[in-house]
Amino acid sequence: MKILAILGSPRKGNSEILLEEAIKLCNGKKHELTIIKPCELNISGCTACDGCRDTGQCILRDDMDKVYPLLREAQRIIIASPIFFFGVPAQLKLLIDRCQSLWYEKYILKKIFPQPIKKKALLMLVGGMKKGEIGITCAEATLKAFLRTIDVREHKTLSYLGYDEPGAILKDLVALEKVKYATKELLKND
Repeated sequence: MKILAILGSPRKGNSEILLEEAIKLCNGKKHELTIIKPCELNISGCTACDGCRDTGQCILRDDMDKVYPLLREAQRIIIASPIFFFGVPAQLKLLIDRCQSLWYEKYILKKIFPQPIKKKALLMLVGGMKKGEIGITCAEATLKAFLRTIDVREHKTLSYLGYDEPGAILKDLVALEKVKYATKELLKND
């Protein structure tokens, strides 16, 4: 199974710890795992030029050229991200916004790409505020729109609030167990 793991955080912290916990379960199996960190990629922002309107292909050339095939081919996607101002960090949002070309391809040009297996995703969102449910709701809405665009119709969201300091999530053994369980469920073939 092809798995794409995306770390939304620009720093080493709780999101990365959660992603690493999920990755442990993917390794050792016969899965093809690719990990990307948008903060390490050269991705320009979408300029809304509509250059992709007629083709479904973005006219900008940068590291998204490597990301598009990964998004198309992934059968499972794992995204771990902190919440910044009720949304995902700018680096992850750049990647999402550049999928406007895929949106045109799917919804305007009506191109359908058959998948050999149902695509599913696991979202892990971490917020520093203890009462930051609105941040989870807003970030999840953005990620759900992104997932629909890339034909991921089923996902599970794990949310963790009150974890601001890097490494704080390690004290929550229940959180780590939830990640393990959700990852095992994600890896099941339907």
